[in-house]
Amino acid sequence: MKTALVTGSAGFIGFFLCKRLLADGFRVIGLDAMTDYYDVTLKERRQQMLLQNAEFTAVTERVETPGLLRDLFERERPDVVIHLAAQAGVRYSIENPRSYLDANITGTFELLEAARAFPPEHMLLASTSSAYGANTEMPYRETDKADHQMSFYAATKKATENIAHSYAHLFGLPVTMFRFFTVYGPWGRPDMALFKFTKSILEGQPIDVYNFGDMKRDFTYVEDLVEGIRRLIDAVPVRPEDGVVPVGDSLSPVAPWRIVNIGNSQSVQLTDYIGAIEEATGRTAIRNLMPMQAGDVPATWADSSLLQSLTGYCPSTPVAEGVSRFVAWYRDYYRI
Repeated sequence: MKTALVTGSAGFIGFFLCKRLLADGFRVIGLDAMTDYYDVTLKERRQQMLLQNAEFTAVTERVETPGLLRDLFERERPDVVIHLAAQAGVRYSIENPRSYLDANITGTFELLEAARAFPPEHMLLASTSSAYGANTEMPYRETDKADHQMSFYAATKKATENIAHSYAHLFGLPVTMFRFFTVYGPWGRPDMALFKFTKSILEGQPIDVYNFGDMKRDFTYVEDLVEGIRRLIDAVPVRPEDGVVPVGDSLSPVAPWRIVNIGNSQSVQLTDYIGAIEEATGRTAIRNLMPMQAGDVPATWADSSLLQSLTGYCPSTPVAEGVSRFVAWYRDYYRI
């Protein structure tokens, strides 16, 4: 039985990933700080469900705590590490940037130092589509230059990519960085658009629609994302001996390190996304049209061909189907 360490295990994505790993026969160590960035009860409910499996162990600590991860690595000797713990949210990073510095950069440093002392077979670290920043050529490809991040959140995640690359080069740590594209689905975060829109529409309250609705996102259903991560666990990057990288691959020429997009490979208009929520709820949204918020980008769109070439898999859940599943979960969870 292999051991997987998942940071951010009580989070939205972490919960689904832990469920999948447990179903696949892994022993899972879940680390989560249970912070109050959003409703802690939601995190506690997710964790309680995971704890029903005897092969799941919960550790409630902050990733940035000095020496914590080193001790955890020494004790548990994980074969695979999936690092999801982070301070999320573009807009909140304007109000509280230090929390991003602590959780995202210092937390990743602590993780890499632990891995340096007790190397796992593969480390998979979460990044974000926000790393593409001001890029306007789409779909986004992992080989695109990404130097102009638009928010401090995105800047911290891009920094973790670079820091992880240095550790992969210096210490031979196999690292896959994955860039997520607007993940949604049941048990989702209350600060995300789908959750906020659904709540407001069902309550007959207006929803804030930024950039006057002229926004596009590559909406990725959570279980599709988890499928991609699960398959990437077995796609361990290897440093090319001759320094030659295959065309289209983001593999580093000097390290066992790679970036992989995980997205639905289509850009959906925000108004169509809202339309899917209206269809699923049977209600009409009251739209409060607003200008673009600072740090945001007008569109995202993933090229997921590298994921497909590495794993044979590409996310494909239609937005209407994914939104319908979320609304059904929301109604059941809140008894609406």
